[in-house]
Amino acid sequence: MLCGGVLTAVMVSSAMASEYELPATSKTVAWGHYDFDGKPVLRVRSGDTVVVHTLLTSSPTALERAGVAPADVEPALREVFAGVTDRGPGGHVLTGPIAVEGAEPGDTLEIRILKIDLAIPYAYNGFRYGLGLLTEDFPYARMKIIPLDRKTMTAAFAPGVTLPLHPFFGSMGVAPPAAYGRYDSTAPAVLGGNMDDKALVAGTTLFLPVNAPGALFQVGDGHAGQGDGEVDVTALETSLVGTFQFILRKDLHLKYPRAETLTEYISMGFDDDLSIATHRAVREMVDFLVTEKGLGRDDAYMLASVAGDLHVTEVVDRNKGVHMALPKSVFSH
Repeated sequence: MLCGGVLTAVMVSSAMASEYELPATSKTVAWGHYDFDGKPVLRVRSGDTVVVHTLLTSSPTALERAGVAPADVEPALREVFAGVTDRGPGGHVLTGPIAVEGAEPGDTLEIRILKIDLAIPYAYNGFRYGLGLLTEDFPYARMKIIPLDRKTMTAAFAPGVTLPLHPFFGSMGVAPPAAYGRYDSTAPAVLGGNMDDKALVAGTTLFLPVNAPGALFQVGDGHAGQGDGEVDVTALETSLVGTFQFILRKDLHLKYPRAETLTEYISMGFDDDLSIATHRAVREMVDFLVTEKGLGRDDAYMLASVAGDLHVTEVVDRNKGVHMALPKSVFSH
């Protein structure tokens, strides 16, 4: 999608593609890491579609203490918490890795987010001391269970407070570069990962640079909704089912994640320093406008200033996240 007419040449006919379903079990999840040496739990070809089940990241015991009836805790969550012993260094439960045949470092993996469904009728939000933007103001822990309504796609946050849902995955990424080894799932980086970017909903396409053979895609940290910033360190945390189509792009050689919604082009930047993250997001947009839209660098920089919107996607996961969104409508073709 980022390359106009090039996309048609790399699309795979549906007659040639396959569809898979990947459940979340103790054998199909990676707990708290992306790994250059990760072992694939599923292998697919470019053009294939995978329905991926994910689990919220909370222990069954914590959910029950917060008010979830034992019968409403997913059996898969109980099985994963009981069966996974290889954990860390982060805390996210990620389904995968999914290997894409033929993917090599220097390629780009195009991930088309076709559909995202709620898996359970509740979410949680929580904070605890040591995490979150205002941790000194809230030096204790609290978890709140929030009912979700699939029919109205709303959350009953509190009496008189109703939230619209926009499900997305907080974490979508590929294996990190070899030098990273096993990478903590907490901080977003060149691999994507825990971007917590609420623009990555169904209908959006994510582009990630391939760092390891097979790309090794993982997904999790389901959110029924979130505000930009995710300031208390959690969103509407829930279990989701995502349908993804994977396209291997040998013609596109990205150095950093990008995305494309139905209406916008998105560049990204991640760093512990919010200023550096912002610089990266703007530079990535300038690069996109030069390489994919044919603008000169001066015009690209100017267009980013007059038409691009900067968003702080999250500020609580060591590396802050910033993205720039540029409307497609400014282009005549």
